[in-house]
Amino acid sequence: MSSIRIVPQEEITASAGVIPPLLLPNLKHIYRNRAERLLKLAEQHPLADYLKFIANVALAQQNALLANPLQLTANNLILQQKQHLPLSAQHLVRSPHWQLLFKHIINDLQKNAPSHVQPALENILKLSTDEREQFANYLLAGEYSKVRSDKSLFLWAALSVYWAQLAALLPGKAKAELGEQRHFCPICGSAPVASIIHMASENGLRYLHCSLCESEWHMVRIKCSNCEQSHDLGYWSLDSEHAAIKAESCGDCGSYLKVFYQEKDPYLDVVADDLASLVLDAKMEEENFLRSGINPYLFPGAA
Repeated sequence: MSSIRIVPQEEITASAGVIPPLLLPNLKHIYRNRAERLLKLAEQHPLADYLKFIANVALAQQNALLANPLQLTANNLILQQKQHLPLSAQHLVRSPHWQLLFKHIINDLQKNAPSHVQPALENILKLSTDEREQFANYLLAGEYSKVRSDKSLFLWAALSVYWAQLAALLPGKAKAELGEQRHFCPICGSAPVASIIHMASENGLRYLHCSLCESEWHMVRIKCSNCEQSHDLGYWSLDSEHAAIKAESCGDCGSYLKVFYQEKDPYLDVVADDLASLVLDAKMEEENFLRSGINPYLFPGAA
């Protein structure tokens, strides 16, 4: 199990807070800021139309979040078996709230989505509640090939807002413990998008950013985030060794994950900038490395 866990406030000692092991999502402007970043990145970008469309998805997420606040008490969030993660994506019984978020997102997108996207939005709204739940089960289990790509994006957008709301409401604090297996999110168990080297109060610390609940958890630098080996790492970039975006590859497990350096670009958004740097992913694939993370707006699903 993960070596970072949520515990009651009284179990946290003063020394435990030197390095925050976990950063829960701040939902106030998260999706709106992401949309603004996507629009900025779209300027003179070869994937400009797609980045602009995803900006609309992020705005729809923000609107759904604000219009549908999740009302839960702390006790509701502690009703998990001890052997499970606090908000395990594969074990948590989802409430109908996520489907409410889903409908809000789709209805919002229908107002200004491109004409070629409208049929997909209409078709996904026709899915029954049970069908949506089944597709959600596949996505959360990592069985992306069982869900068409024209459905996975929108379903995940709603699931992500739902889990981010849950994560933001978690009681207690995070505690780092001895152990490994830090590749997956200690909150929901999902894969990371990428890692970010923070500046300001978390100066120089690396955090992995969750692809589902938007939480971030600490991972020491110069260590493969996938297998935790450190002797065969490589760093790749498209510009120079001082680039704000690099890919960290591991010769031991054959994987890679991008690293974003906030001190080189304070406006970085892990999800948006990852999407805008797919050419680096193509380069890593040419070098026979497999990505160990996933972008919530780009699924390797069925065509």
